[in-house]
Amino acid sequence: MLASAIGFLQGALEFSFLGCVEIASVAFFVYYIYAKTRAPSIIGSLFPHLHINVNYRSSLLKFNNMVNSKMEPKRENSLAHGIGTKNMLELTPHAGRKPYNSIFDWGVYFPYIAQATRSKQYHFPRVTNMVQNDPVLQRAIKQAAEQILREKQMSMDFSKEDLNKNNDKENNARDSPSGYQNILNKQEHRAITILKDMRSTLNNFLLALTSWILYKLLPCFLSGVVTHTQQIEMLKAASEKAPGIPLIFLPLHRSHLDYIMVTFILYNNDIRSPLVAAGNNLQIPVFGELLRGLGAFFIKRKIDPVVGKKDIVYRAVLHLYLQHALKVGHNVEFFIEGGRTRTGKPCLPKGGILSVIVNAFMDRSIPDALIVPVSVNYEKLVDGNFVREQRGEKKDPESFIKAISGIWKALNSNYGLMRIDFNEPYSIKELVQSYNKIANEDGTMKVYKPSVRTLQHNQSTSSLYGTDVVCEEHRSLIDSISRQVVFDCAVATSVMSTNALAFLLLTRYRKGAAEHEIAKGLDELRTTLKGRKDIGFSGDSSHIINYAVDLLGENLVVRQEGDDGVTTIQPKGTIESWIELAYYSNTLTPHFALQSICLNTFHKLLPKSDVLSEKQEPGVSRKRLIEVALENCEVFRYEYILNKPTQVLGNMLEIALDELIMQGFIKTAQSDNQADAPVETMRMARAIASYIESNDLDQDDDDDDDDVNDYVNVDQIEEPDMFLVPETITQQKALCEVLAPFAQTYLIVAESLFILYKNPMLESEFMKFVMKELHAKVANKQCPYPESISTDSVRNCLKVLEKWFVVEISNQSGLRLLALGTLYETSRDSLKNILQRMYNILPQYNNGYF
Repeated sequence: MLASAIGFLQGALEFSFLGCVEIASVAFFVYYIYAKTRAPSIIGSLFPHLHINVNYRSSLLKFNNMVNSKMEPKRENSLAHGIGTKNMLELTPHAGRKPYNSIFDWGVYFPYIAQATRSKQYHFPRVTNMVQNDPVLQRAIKQAAEQILREKQMSMDFSKEDLNKNNDKENNARDSPSGYQNILNKQEHRAITILKDMRSTLNNFLLALTSWILYKLLPCFLSGVVTHTQQIEMLKAASEKAPGIPLIFLPLHRSHLDYIMVTFILYNNDIRSPLVAAGNNLQIPVFGELLRGLGAFFIKRKIDPVVGKKDIVYRAVLHLYLQHALKVGHNVEFFIEGGRTRTGKPCLPKGGILSVIVNAFMDRSIPDALIVPVSVNYEKLVDGNFVREQRGEKKDPESFIKAISGIWKALNSNYGLMRIDFNEPYSIKELVQSYNKIANEDGTMKVYKPSVRTLQHNQSTSSLYGTDVVCEEHRSLIDSISRQVVFDCAVATSVMSTNALAFLLLTRYRKGAAEHEIAKGLDELRTTLKGRKDIGFSGDSSHIINYAVDLLGENLVVRQEGDDGVTTIQPKGTIESWIELAYYSNTLTPHFALQSICLNTFHKLLPKSDVLSEKQEPGVSRKRLIEVALENCEVFRYEYILNKPTQVLGNMLEIALDELIMQGFIKTAQSDNQADAPVETMRMARAIASYIESNDLDQDDDDDDDDVNDYVNVDQIEEPDMFLVPETITQQKALCEVLAPFAQTYLIVAESLFILYKNPMLESEFMKFVMKELHAKVANKQCPYPESISTDSVRNCLKVLEKWFVVEISNQSGLRLLALGTLYETSRDSLKNILQRMYNILPQYNNGYF
């Protein structure tokens, strides 16, 4: 009885002024949306012969004239989405609109209300009490208290000689049992506070209300939220087949809208809404509590306030909260990249939360979990752009005013289509079994077996929002799973119209071109992508180009009509426009990365045209090409995930090379016979030839030594067998340009290393120096790619250099100190090798063939 009364009082206290503001805000939105859009929609549904135009994209400051409105003639500004997809904003399966269940069914006249209220209701159990009473948390609290006590005792021992008698009495009081109990009580109170700040309050009422609001608000700024209905049916089948197995949704993160849209689609298709991991920077007035009610549980972006010291209590709360949520049947959603991508391409994964889920399976807390990679893409990013951050400026913190301003701006804008793809789920149990099979065949890798274990606190340094909860012995397994998820998401990400246009402008038409030429280039791109990557648009290429130009706006792309009546399209030409265009283009760069590396390497190895005779064809050895391409792939190891963990990178380069041959960029002596051969056929032919060659070599082992030596010498000549095709040199240059901006950034970072010689400096200061160099070289035209100005690429390059032991990064008093490695500190000239290696990944346009 007392506990119930206390709980009631606590609830009354939580209903503060902030709660009143939240209710008032929601009420305002609901009333305004109803008054603005409901009446015309009802009339349009009842009397379709009136042809009433319900224009959701009108300014919210003006009411539209719905009948006989006079519109100024303008270019058609709509686009059909990809084949086989449906617009979720037009689907209301529970409304009874079509076919009519009954003429008296109120859902026919109020379809969105019916859809929101008739969707399947789930029970979402709270797990805070389970976490609070878990013995593991109690042990963690005790361990944290003991650690604090030991630190105090150590600090007292250092100053023991200078203490007087009065201080001794005070210290003895601190060492008393009551002192330890005070520390323990503080840690217990802190654990409860952490849990209260972290918890989700997912509930059906707020899901239904938000669903109705989104049905009304989203058409104000999005022309559609598109997905495959077959993918939805696949998820339903997976959840129904194994009702006790949680679904783990892992989207690539582009916008704050991602948090809501996955839940919106799942809720309206009768799939249990997930708990969503969100950064605590989103705990802003009104919107933070709304997100919490929609399933968000908030995680600190930096768990350990002191560098090098683990926050045991927070880690235990996070681990147990997720573990108990999975046990009671919650689905979970989190962004495996950590934060939003600032470059438009996938970021390398963070293993924190995934490790908790894997460990929950490994210690038999859950029988299995189904991982669902989710790909999200926008024709135009709702959150604006990340240009300031890429230029090295600080990110603006989230705030209530900023959120309101962003919503108001969005409601008065057009952002085109949003595309969400749910990939085929795969179980953690099957993944572990497949990795174990590879480990058994390899003989050197660890085999993972589920076993009962307790929470450990000696985790690794892998992080998610700055956290790490990775069990050390499972690090390799978790890294493999997370990289595979990101790779699969990148492959499945649909290409939007703006992605295609930006990619063409940055690789093939940097100086602009006539509209019909760019449309022709789009036709070629669509042909190249057909069957390999899902295209999120359809229709005539000229219309698609014009639509994308209008959507991107004059700040990014300029359309000009010449005296001859020919319309030209070109990038705006400012640094900001290049960087933002690169964001949209980078959706496609992972698809072409391996081909670009192969072709760049090919041109690098080609002999210069002036050293060849007229009868000689420029060419290189395939074997040598693959060897050097593998070295160049190593440079981009933190920029792209070039292959799945179960794939051999050398084999993937062979496939990319075969694709270049099929596209007519490179030819072989047998190219005339192989022009129409599929890549798989060419791969099998190479495998057979390699097998025959190895058998011949085995037979030669029985011959005398002189014959063997002769054979080896002949093999070492490596005659060219891959030759240049001059007719496609324009297309080859465009493909080489795909990775050129990243290569230019890496080269400038390598040039900046000389400032570190005998002069260690803070990493932040070195970053500022590099960014200043990038800006200067772009201004002086020494760097032809303004989009090379990217803090993300600079950081990725530093990771590569640290991996190569070129630089060493150490923490000193919470600051990261950057210094050259031992070898490079002793010899300044050794840095020239690194400089040359970075220079090798740049496109070569001075060999006489371009």
